[in-house]
Amino acid sequence: MKKIPVEKAVGMILCHDLTQIIKGEFKGPAFKKGHIITEEDIPRLLQMGKENLFVWEKKEGYLHEDEAVQRMADAVAGEGITLTDPSEGKISLISSRRGLLKVNVEGLTELNSLEQVIIATLHTDQVVEKDLIVAGTRAIPLQIDEKIIEQWEALAEKYKPVIQVKALSPLRVGMVVTGSEVYKGRIEDKFSPVVEEKVKKLGGQIFRKIYVDDNTRMIADAIQEIMREKVDLVVVTGGMSVDPDDLTPAGVVVAGGKIISYGSPTMPGAMFMVAYIGDIPVLGLPGCVMFASTTVFDLILPRIMAGETITRRDIVKLGHGGLCQGCSTCRFPACAFGKA
Repeated sequence: MKKIPVEKAVGMILCHDLTQIIKGEFKGPAFKKGHIITEEDIPRLLQMGKENLFVWEKKEGYLHEDEAVQRMADAVAGEGITLTDPSEGKISLISSRRGLLKVNVEGLTELNSLEQVIIATLHTDQVVEKDLIVAGTRAIPLQIDEKIIEQWEALAEKYKPVIQVKALSPLRVGMVVTGSEVYKGRIEDKFSPVVEEKVKKLGGQIFRKIYVDDNTRMIADAIQEIMREKVDLVVVTGGMSVDPDDLTPAGVVVAGGKIISYGSPTMPGAMFMVAYIGDIPVLGLPGCVMFASTTVFDLILPRIMAGETITRRDIVKLGHGGLCQGCSTCRFPACAFGKA
């Protein structure tokens, strides 16, 4: 930092805000810290009584904070992300569409391990709306060694994409509703409307629905019939506990399904099942999906609609954050549920 006459400050970087007060009209920073002085600024600065300024001298191999943060943001932004203009070394990353936010958490940690640069994000694997700020990044000092930014860019390339918003596909969903009490008309089906609403909310459609008794063969036949309709996802409601007449997992296997995970470290949702018949996912939904505001189904459905293949490890990782607090007013996804 050095003191320099205003007339010689063109191209220099201000070290602090310069406040201007015009009685009855304006009071605030006329020039902010980090501003690069231009020829056009000189008359106003002199009018403000600033004959000398405290400025940073631009050094070879160093970047202004705004130039640095622009490169940082460009390096980490993937599809579905737009950027604000840089201001005081900061840029916000904004979702350009409704979709599934994906953050490469390992890459994020590596980036934040660098000195003098930061990035903060929302939790990964949640549905975000268009125009939502999903991350912010900043270069800390007014001038930063370009080598640090080059390290940032190299790490971002290694973990590319670091941040993206994946589009949700409008899936065709088939549903098998199990239970003798519903199949025989003894009680009203209150399960499938809940599932239909969740699917519809994400842009999907229940294309076919079949009611079946508590019978392994019936469940399997219904799944196979729905599969012939070229659906993208099969959902089977109920029949997921350990009672002898809860036969959904067995029915899925008979239908040709390979169970990836039966049981999930989430509450509610411990008896959740993920299986695949070929490349078509089959989800077994426990009864909690019918009465709890948010369950494991809300964690996995968006990922399937974003085109992801669910693995057992994906399910296992849900344990950290997998305990829903059951808030009287549900705040999902702006809460810790399912957030590793």
